[in-house]
Amino acid sequence: MAETRIGIIFGGSSEEHPISVKSAQLVAQNLDPEKYLPFWVGITKGGAWKLCDGPDADWEGGNCRPVVLAPDPSVQGLLLLESGRYETIRLDVVLPVLHGKHGEDGAPQGLLELSGIPYVGCDIQSSALCMDKSLAYAIAAGAGIDTPNFIAVTAHEKVDADGIFYPAFVKPARSGSSFGVGKVSRPEELADAIAEARRYDSKILIEEAVVGSEVGCAILGNDPELITGEVDRIALSHGFFKIHQEAAPERGSDNSTPIVPADIPAESRARVQETAKAIYRALGCRGLARVDMFLTPAGNVVLNEVNTLPGLTSYSRYPRMMAAAGFPLSEVIDRLVSLAIEGKNR
Repeated sequence: MAETRIGIIFGGSSEEHPISVKSAQLVAQNLDPEKYLPFWVGITKGGAWKLCDGPDADWEGGNCRPVVLAPDPSVQGLLLLESGRYETIRLDVVLPVLHGKHGEDGAPQGLLELSGIPYVGCDIQSSALCMDKSLAYAIAAGAGIDTPNFIAVTAHEKVDADGIFYPAFVKPARSGSSFGVGKVSRPEELADAIAEARRYDSKILIEEAVVGSEVGCAILGNDPELITGEVDRIALSHGFFKIHQEAAPERGSDNSTPIVPADIPAESRARVQETAKAIYRALGCRGLARVDMFLTPAGNVVLNEVNTLPGLTSYSRYPRMMAAAGFPLSEVIDRLVSLAIEGKNR
């Protein structure tokens, strides 16, 4: 019999809902049935929680029943709601497979803290810090890590287009993937880029473009014992890197190819990995994260962003980088669950 009763939460109300479902599907394929008894909790785009049979593409049309995560730690599990009654389902651990707003921003982490159930990944504080790029930059800069030059623009705040450094990236401060991100080269392009970014967040960043290669590093573990995956590099044919924006991402991107291991010198690879670990520690991350950075021609490493619940799809960077370092997703899941349970018991 399976020993560990694991709740796996996926879906969510953010624009990254379909990505989360795909991530959960790959988790399902790599979950050892002899170790785990899974309870699949899908969150609809409208925010309804459903206990379902699994993360199939049409999971909402299957055998779904209303469920909530009990905030009472004496329950330590789910409340299954049926016919005016409820049934408790005890959980040993929760694996959130959620991306974006109300996924990796500290909101579900707060509910999980109240529930008393050990859970995989970053806590409330580090999730919120990493989700807000301006806060992440401030903490990282205080730890001596290079960050882009940027300005944060709040809702309805006016921006002097002639006072901006070009080329620049305009992006939502608290959104995932590349939703709402635009690159501007001239003042007359700025207004449209700001309007697009504000579709996803009231607070936006305008960043001076960093000249260099986009590189990433997958991290697994709790400080001080951290494992790094192989570094990757995003090779671009044109434009800029836009993740999860393709109609069929499983077939690849029209302008980018991830190279794993990155085709960079060994010294640069080591510097990227050490910088990624320094960023992870400075922001208080635990469990896992993917740290995205720029490697400049001079060899400097500049923070781009930190994803505290990175994509786990068949085409995602995190599992590819870990696999290239000798850690298949099944082993990554085992380690993450162990870290969550051990951390709660300490």
